[in-house]
Amino acid sequence: MVWTGVYTCGIDQNSVGNRYSGALRAAGVDIEGLDEDPTRRYGVLLFDEPNEQVRSLLRERSRGGQTRIVAVEIARPLRATETWGLLTAGAADVLVWGRDQETAERIRARLERWAAVDALLDSDWVRERMVGTSQTWRTKLRELLEGARFTSSPVLLMGESGTGKELAARLIHELDARPAKASFQVVDCTTIVPELSGSEFFGHERGAFTGAVAQREGAFALANGGTLFLDEVGELSLPLQAQLLRVIQEGTYKRVGGNTWQRTELRLVCATNRDLEERVRRGAFRGDLYYRIASLVHTLPPLRERTEDILPLVRHFMRELQPDDEPPELDSATQDYFLRHDYAGNVRELKQRVTRLMHRYVGGGLLTAGNIPPEERPAWDEPPPDWQGTALEKIVRHAIALGAGLKDISRTVEDVAVRIAVGDAGGNLQRAAQSLGVTDRALQLRQANRRQAEGAGTPRPA
Repeated sequence: MVWTGVYTCGIDQNSVGNRYSGALRAAGVDIEGLDEDPTRRYGVLLFDEPNEQVRSLLRERSRGGQTRIVAVEIARPLRATETWGLLTAGAADVLVWGRDQETAERIRARLERWAAVDALLDSDWVRERMVGTSQTWRTKLRELLEGARFTSSPVLLMGESGTGKELAARLIHELDARPAKASFQVVDCTTIVPELSGSEFFGHERGAFTGAVAQREGAFALANGGTLFLDEVGELSLPLQAQLLRVIQEGTYKRVGGNTWQRTELRLVCATNRDLEERVRRGAFRGDLYYRIASLVHTLPPLRERTEDILPLVRHFMRELQPDDEPPELDSATQDYFLRHDYAGNVRELKQRVTRLMHRYVGGGLLTAGNIPPEERPAWDEPPPDWQGTALEKIVRHAIALGAGLKDISRTVEDVAVRIAVGDAGGNLQRAAQSLGVTDRALQLRQANRRQAEGAGTPRPA
């Protein structure tokens, strides 16, 4: 059973208790428990009119997607614009209450799916592979995990170089639900020689061409029953795109020099840093192939959009480099060094920088600014990045446009700051308090008050 809070807006409490909550309980939805972990919180909002009060409640309770809420209209069908408004305000899904038990079952199915995905998201297995705690990263990772676990559809991974597309592809393969899946095969489309492309994908028979001294299996055979990852798929030539499309459509191919049709069943995962839709418009990429490989599309965010993950990633890479030792602490100048950079090469570039510093590190439990190569050190009078500038203004402007008030914005920013500080300190409240410029006691009281409020402050629970 999945615990959820039931919130109401404009509904008589007796009808909620006697009808709607009863149906939810009968469907197996636990609405009486309390989950202390706010990242694993779910909700059902029952309302009779999709007005501003409902949208405001969604903005407050969803906390930017950290709490996933099913918004349920009980009085009438919703217009499309009303549904979009509720989703924009923070609802994870929107339903209209019909037959009691059918609707309750639909709600339960959504809650159970979200809980299963969040269990994967919070598992040590995933956290060790896909490092990051920012809301941007967790939201994207949720989508990726759900598609990996609960579908077998082809996946297209988009994003800048260095954002972790191959790592995501391997994660999709590992989470694939097939009980006896075969191996994960990688083809880098930038390295394929046109003359040998057929052999690379389809394999060849002995004697098919000069140098073919033995039969060779290609990528489609090697990935049969498993996953084929085509990295930089946008670089494929148009003739090879046509051949690839046939295999995807029919699941059959012939080896070069062969006459026998071979069968293959595989999951296709493609990656590119190109805009494939734009290439389709220019005629450089086949539209029919694009729509075959893009059943599920995930764009991995660049590091500049998840800056709160930089220091956790630094610690992760330090552990990889020195697996037998605890990663050293960073002095303030070294933290500033990592945080102020733009990272055009994204996570890959960050790893290179960590590696360079760790090669110079002599031990002692503290990684200091002296380990930074001289050519990479900022000038002593160079101003730090302006965190109060355009980026913050853009976020606040967006929040105001969505109807958030000053109180909501202030509280949310404070919550994010505390979450980041505690995460960066590995859960150590003393270090987190120091970085925030508050006392240990003040931070402890704030965390305790927050937990208490989350347990007792839900509006009119059913």
